[in-house]
Amino acid sequence: MRVTRRVRRHLVLPLAAVLLAGLCAAAPRNTVTLRAVFLGDSYTAGHGIAPLDDSALLCLRARENVPAVVVDQLADRAVEVTVQADVSCAGAAIDHVWLPQDLGGGLSAEPQKKALRKDTRLVVGSLGLHTLGFGRVLKQCSARLRGHEGAMLPGAPLDARSPAGECRTHLENGPGAAWLAERFTDAAEDLEKLFSETDSESPEARVVLVGYPRWVPADPAACRAAVPDGTETPFADLPADALPFLDRAVQAPLNALMRDTAHAHGAHFVDLYAETGGTTACAGRERWHGALLEESRVTLFHHAVPWLLHPTEDGRDHLGDLVADAVAGLYGR
Repeated sequence: MRVTRRVRRHLVLPLAAVLLAGLCAAAPRNTVTLRAVFLGDSYTAGHGIAPLDDSALLCLRARENVPAVVVDQLADRAVEVTVQADVSCAGAAIDHVWLPQDLGGGLSAEPQKKALRKDTRLVVGSLGLHTLGFGRVLKQCSARLRGHEGAMLPGAPLDARSPAGECRTHLENGPGAAWLAERFTDAAEDLEKLFSETDSESPEARVVLVGYPRWVPADPAACRAAVPDGTETPFADLPADALPFLDRAVQAPLNALMRDTAHAHGAHFVDLYAETGGTTACAGRERWHGALLEESRVTLFHHAVPWLLHPTEDGRDHLGDLVADAVAGLYGR
């Protein structure tokens, strides 16, 4: 069982603070109680974190994922959350809120909005990366991901005939530029519908859209070194000139689109991108992400699943804290 940051903090409190906490407990704060639903993709589900939820193996949903940390941390702030459902699933795009998600082998996950109820009061989640086709972008830039090592990453390269080392030219000035612009248009339209769907299904709920943490640092030179205690570099064989492009032309504008759309609909946005510039995939021991092709804690069919830039256990705890802080702030906690 995960030892949360909340528990670790309590273990090291000095005696005076413990006594003070006991005195404060005599005058408890009023508790906010909420019925919540968590939507999202692999960043919500906890890709790479073991053990998996036995009821959602094909979604690679971890038992102790970001929603679990958020609920745990909110309890510290006198916000008691009853989780009506966590339907986050690896590979989910925005339109899987209202459409079934194909899980392969003739199996599918039902539309995530089916978890929403009229008495739901809080909806939290991250969606957008797969609508943008980020897996296809990475495969366009990586020869390794085009092979068996990329089997867990949805999508195919945009043009397998174009060398991976020339991906920036392909995406910035070549045929991939129009494709990427179209993906942003689709993401904008789908985000609009996301808020329409949540408002229809749970009209009294506060919606919290969570952005994605930053992967590429301001100085990508830090990404040349292997990860601590490992042999993989954070971005495997992606060419050096692709990294600033991924940050500037893909991740940063997606974050901005999510933020602006959330604000336009009166929803709250958790800007993880802005908060995580010092904990990117290239931040050494300070990193909150596993490297692209570094082995994670999850094994399927006797093979370790690669991290694919998802948060590690430590990253999950910190990101969960940031989301919990944002939610608590909505209720003055």
